[in-house]
Amino acid sequence: MTLSSGKTPAELPIVAVMIGDPAGIGPEVCVKALASGAVDRLCHPVLIGDVEVIRQAAGFCKLALPVTELRTLEKARLHPGVLPVLDPGGFDFAALRHGQASAASGEAVLAGMALGYQLGQRHEIQGLVLGPVNSASMKATGKIVDIDELQPPGTYMLRLAGALRVVPLSEHLPLQRALEAITPEAILALLRLLDATLRNWGFPRPRIAVAGINPHALFEDDQARVLPAVLAAQREGIAASGPVAPDSVFRMALAGQYEAIVTMFHDQGQIAIKTVGFAGACTVYIGLPYVLLNVPHGTAFDIAGQGVAQHLSMLAALKTAAELAAGRGPTVMQT
Repeated sequence: MTLSSGKTPAELPIVAVMIGDPAGIGPEVCVKALASGAVDRLCHPVLIGDVEVIRQAAGFCKLALPVTELRTLEKARLHPGVLPVLDPGGFDFAALRHGQASAASGEAVLAGMALGYQLGQRHEIQGLVLGPVNSASMKATGKIVDIDELQPPGTYMLRLAGALRVVPLSEHLPLQRALEAITPEAILALLRLLDATLRNWGFPRPRIAVAGINPHALFEDDQARVLPAVLAAQREGIAASGPVAPDSVFRMALAGQYEAIVTMFHDQGQIAIKTVGFAGACTVYIGLPYVLLNVPHGTAFDIAGQGVAQHLSMLAALKTAAELAAGRGPTVMQT
């Protein structure tokens, strides 16, 4: 049998989904996304998390799907209509309290992430999606001081929302420190990685805009810190442009002029991403040998355990992970 993706079932990538904080909506949106059947022709999805938490989440969502615990990934390519689970172990299901942060939930997240990262590094899975986590639960473990520590070293966070693909030079830094981090060397390194990543996803020669630092990209900093990186990238054959006026660059990308945008700090791009398509947005960590994504929302403790959380963000992340793992980036990211 050949699927609409052009691949037989045996050729489809395996995409794991770490269910997120057990006390939040992560388990519910994960089972809803798999139960939709929308990714069955794109990948073989596997859930990573406590098997009893997942069974309970399916019940909350009124899904009569069998939950199958896997011992290895050899049987991951199961028939649609089954929720396959890799359970890292160690979570006390009886102590679970929905809507409450706890060290136990934080430990469950760390264990699930560690298993997912190991599988990705060993090429046993081709994609990994991270469910929503809670910063209080993570900090309660005593192993995490700042939630940014969860980002794999050496990676950048590329946000996808419709036709927008945006990656900031830095993440959660005070604005003054973010401005100090803008150097030609840092911009050029990101341009090289972004160009290589987009080519792997199926863009033959991606056009990348580099946003300016200042209004209209008119001032001395833009010429001294941004322009040299753009010119160096162009000499290497990268289709980079800039500095482009920050107030226009997102509209230009939406009109099809650029495949991606490098912004100079976090909120410069996040405002546009969350305005264009919050529910369907997701984040890809670039710089890894496998596809790694997360969803743009939190654990929503106030509605956890009710089965009412929207799963569109998780579904978009799953679809995107499957397409990127198969080298078909444009088919998802241009929708």
